[in-house]
Amino acid sequence: MKKLKITTLLLFGIGCYGIGFAQVDAPNTPPEVSPMPMKPEMTEIWEPQVSKITPGEKPGDAPSDAIILFDGENLDQWVSQADTEKAAPWAIKDGYFEVVPGSGGIQTKMKFGDAQIHIEWSAPDKVENSGQGRGNSGLFLQNRYELQILDSYNNRSYSNGQAGSIYKDAPPLVNAMRSPDQWNVYDVIYTAPRFKDGKIDQKAKITVLHNGVVVQNNTTIQGLTLYIGLHNYPEAHEEDVIALQDHGTKVQFRNIWVRKL
Repeated sequence: MKKLKITTLLLFGIGCYGIGFAQVDAPNTPPEVSPMPMKPEMTEIWEPQVSKITPGEKPGDAPSDAIILFDGENLDQWVSQADTEKAAPWAIKDGYFEVVPGSGGIQTKMKFGDAQIHIEWSAPDKVENSGQGRGNSGLFLQNRYELQILDSYNNRSYSNGQAGSIYKDAPPLVNAMRSPDQWNVYDVIYTAPRFKDGKIDQKAKITVLHNGVVVQNNTTIQGLTLYIGLHNYPEAHEEDVIALQDHGTKVQFRNIWVRKL
């Protein structure tokens, strides 16, 4: 009788195990589907075809699709900021133009958003004053956001106010300034801010090369340039002009061009 009980229990255990296994490995489980094999052409983009342009012959020269804002001849692409019905009041010299202190800033006739900008500038050859009083101007993107222009060659000032800074916002990564008797170059990649329902959705971004050296690397612009107070985006705006500041010193400019992005 004892032997019979043991045999019965063993059979019952095996049966339960079989039932449990049948529940786990149900016959309705769908078969695995192998992914479709990839082919090289499945990741190739053919349309639209990339537009062809002609690059400049040497570094700094404008490519064929650039908008020329100054080519050494005239300021036809600029107007006075004080009165946009009047011509730009700055002085044209031998292949460059120069700030006329006290005449006010100038701005482009055209409006821009996302852009690649090339601009060459020089501080006055004669070194006068110090800090913010030496060779000071500014490149204003969309008439709001200032990339500082300043003679920062052996001239200490606050870091977010020296050459290559986003004024009162972001200091440059390094000081790449040349001496006042040499020309400086800014190459700028600017992404305009985006707004939604009248409020800021994506802040502006900027990358700046100063004399070929990265000084702003996809930097977020915190807002409207202010001398006093925190920068912000008080209102939505569309494309707007590029402006150059009259800060009372004879800063010089040449070879200015823009590509809309």
